[in-house]
Amino acid sequence: MPKLINRNPKLSKLKKYAVVYYHGKIHYLGHHGTPEALTAYNRFCAEIQTNPTLSLPIVEKDVTICELTAAFLDHAKANFDATEYRHCRIIVLDFLDKLYGNNILVDSFKPRCLKRVRDEMVQSCRFCRRIVNRYTFRIISIFAWGVENDLVQETTWRALKAVKSLPEGYSGTFDNEERQPVPDDVVRRTLPFMPPTLRAMVQLQRILGMRPNEIFKMRVGDIDTLRENGLWYYVPGSYKTARFVGKIVFPLGKPEQELIAPYLEGKKSEQAVFSPRTAMQERNAEKRANRKTKLTPLQLAREKSRAKKPSHISEFYNQYSYRQAINYAIDKGNRQLSGGECKIPIPHWFPYQLRHSASTATECRLSAISSIFRAVRSTH
Repeated sequence: MPKLINRNPKLSKLKKYAVVYYHGKIHYLGHHGTPEALTAYNRFCAEIQTNPTLSLPIVEKDVTICELTAAFLDHAKANFDATEYRHCRIIVLDFLDKLYGNNILVDSFKPRCLKRVRDEMVQSCRFCRRIVNRYTFRIISIFAWGVENDLVQETTWRALKAVKSLPEGYSGTFDNEERQPVPDDVVRRTLPFMPPTLRAMVQLQRILGMRPNEIFKMRVGDIDTLRENGLWYYVPGSYKTARFVGKIVFPLGKPEQELIAPYLEGKKSEQAVFSPRTAMQERNAEKRANRKTKLTPLQLAREKSRAKKPSHISEFYNQYSYRQAINYAIDKGNRQLSGGECKIPIPHWFPYQLRHSASTATECRLSAISSIFRAVRSTH
């Protein structure tokens, strides 16, 4: 019997969505088992019978919000890190899909709809004003991705871009307190409970006063060690204010070189200087050294099999994992200190406070120097 080559594609189920696979592409039809999904499937089959070379999604005007978000989450899961993907799920599942279900078409999503989603975020009291603005921008980026993949009309995306950010003091919103410098004594009390990699990051950031992303994005190739003046130079690949001030260079003296040098050996130029993989290895080595019993043969075999598999830990820290690692060290220190002579817990602090500490210390030194100059001038 000859093989049928013109038969319709099969209606499949992907998680909770009805989909068809055609010409190597996936086409979302809505929630599986609903009459709308069956209608969309029949329409799709009729279209490919009329035009077998059809390779675009069903019809651009018939793509729903639910189909767009489902496709975007698949894209985010494959291309974003776990933290970014988690934020996308919060936006889609808790707000966008909740307010605008399967029957709302993407091109019917107007700026007033975006404002309604934003108001829902504000009323939930889960996020501060800046996070609400950031999540609103991410919703617009979902539609930008839809434009790129022929799921959304460009005019819809441009209309959403006209929605302005919430200003400070907007009714119903709240702002977190301004960051204060963390005392150096608090940092010193936290350092013993950090793995060496994280400890070096914190100390280097405190000395140089860098932003957190400038420390955890540091690559081996960004550090120039070939100068003859005894200094190393760190040139970030990207910088927040680069378009205003140009390229930024951080000179690294002897103290900074001693912190960085152990993490440059045997690495390629594109690898991270301070990697969470290295920190995890150091933490596991510390746990193994503190074991009171020997490893069993089964545990040794399990570790060997795990070593052969690719690591699920990212090569670079990000703003969330860096902050989480510091919080873990603080909690670890407070657990150990609670049973000792010192009853004063370590207060929680955040990486960006180190930049404020460095700037405050610099201001104090400059103020002291200027007061000395004024005293010298008054004597003459």
